Amino acid sequence: MQERRYPVGIQTFSEIRKGGYVYVDKTDLVWKLTHDAKYIFLSRPRRFGKSLLTTTLDSYFQGRKDLFEGLKIMASEREWESYPVIHVDLSAAKNQPDSIELQKTILFIMKPLIEEFGKDDDEQTPGKLLSGMIRRAYEKSGKQVAVIIDEYDAPLLEVLHEEERLPEFRRVMQEFYQPLKASEAMIKFCFITGITKFSQLSIFSTINNLTNISMDSKYAAICGITEDEFATDLAPDIAMLAEAYECTPEEMHAKLKLQYDGYRFADVSPEIYNPFSLLKCFSQKKIANYWFESGTPTFLIRQMQHFRTDIMGMDRIEASATSFDRPTEAMTTALPLLYQSGYITIKDYDRETESYILSIPNKEVRVGLIDGLIPAYTGLDGSLVQDGFALKFYRALRKDDMTAAMDEMKVFLASIPYVEGFKKKLADVAASEGFYEYTFWLIFNMMNVYARTQVKCHGGRIDFVVLMPETTYVFELKVNGTAQEAIDQINSKGYALPYQTEGRRVVKIGVQFNRETMTIEDYIIA
Repeated sequence: MQERRYPVGIQTFSEIRKGGYVYVDKTDLVWKLTHDAKYIFLSRPRRFGKSLLTTTLDSYFQGRKDLFEGLKIMASEREWESYPVIHVDLSAAKNQPDSIELQKTILFIMKPLIEEFGKDDDEQTPGKLLSGMIRRAYEKSGKQVAVIIDEYDAPLLEVLHEEERLPEFRRVMQEFYQPLKASEAMIKFCFITGITKFSQLSIFSTINNLTNISMDSKYAAICGITEDEFATDLAPDIAMLAEAYECTPEEMHAKLKLQYDGYRFADVSPEIYNPFSLLKCFSQKKIANYWFESGTPTFLIRQMQHFRTDIMGMDRIEASATSFDRPTEAMTTALPLLYQSGYITIKDYDRETESYILSIPNKEVRVGLIDGLIPAYTGLDGSLVQDGFALKFYRALRKDDMTAAMDEMKVFLASIPYVEGFKKKLADVAASEGFYEYTFWLIFNMMNVYARTQVKCHGGRIDFVVLMPETTYVFELKVNGTAQEAIDQINSKGYALPYQTEGRRVVKIGVQFNRETMTIEDYIIA
């Protein structure tokens, strides 16, 4: 069989089609989208196919029928009329020092469009230039114009909650988007996409008919790869990777599902695979955490610290849609940014209460996110957790050898150097059991082991519960107390009782920490 080509890093529809790259056909949804509304907004996480969607729309409105031969859209489209397309990608407008440089950068981004649509001398701002381009394209062609804006929020992400720069940057973007409403009669279709959701009032104040499809069930699968698409379109790739890993295609399917699946973007939605990571995995013939290749999401970590996010609660968050699908600049918690950025996703929906259950989507996100959170929340170096210690600890857990696992944990905590700048905090935080709960939770989650903290039960709150395939571990952690006192508390308050009917072995563990050495002083396994 001829080796398949994967469009890793290629986001241009025409290049993918001409180059014979693997393409999962979304063109039926593209056609539906273009006939559903005139002004449309879509939010999706980074590397989720938004840019490919915008270039597909670009090719469609240019009437490039040749690129769509054999695809689903051919069953619906008959006319293939060509329209002028103004397509602006604002991803290069990140990290601008001030509003003046932001304006200059947007004008520079639009420079290639000037060759096609021209520029008048008085068009010195992004908004005036966009307005002039729409008017000239309309007058020259005699047809309405398609306007496509990709990464609309890129200039704003790094200045969230900055009292000086955010309002200035927002004014630049408001001026840029203003012609979209003023030129309504000349616009055929307008599509705006990005990661986060800024309020319509603050960014698109003049567009009163903007349709937000971010949580619309009809378009839940317009970006990413569904289970059905994975099992059919990518079946040869699953088989190829299975051969490389010396396992069956069914076993490989399960591995890939655990690693890259799990996203949902509406109350009624199929689970979605991360397309970038999945295609990169096939290209490299290796299962790895590709979503985080470009580095730790520093803007997200800053927001989580700003809002004092309870990271140990991210495994099961119950929330209404208005609490997580809300304007980014109106956040009172980091929840909207966590959701819109793809670090947590919808796992369930209760129609009766109209509430959602949110959680970390898959192993790739969990491990990558935890790696970024470890130094911020505990002062540990994430690479030290992964390299050496994690493997030994996990192997001991899988063998149900908790004695070996706790000994590995004790040695590890006693030997680690903490990240620079955190040592001064340790004298205070190490006296709190909460610090060790954070540390335990982060370490277990780095290994994708299901762990919960402060679990409510009839007798009170259990410090820590770890679920393995054959065993449930119930922990009580003590800083001002002994390991025996911890075991006595588990017994007297009945912490283990809720788990004794689940079919797993239940193991009780009392742990005493030394606040001076910041490691395990003693432990008892019962």
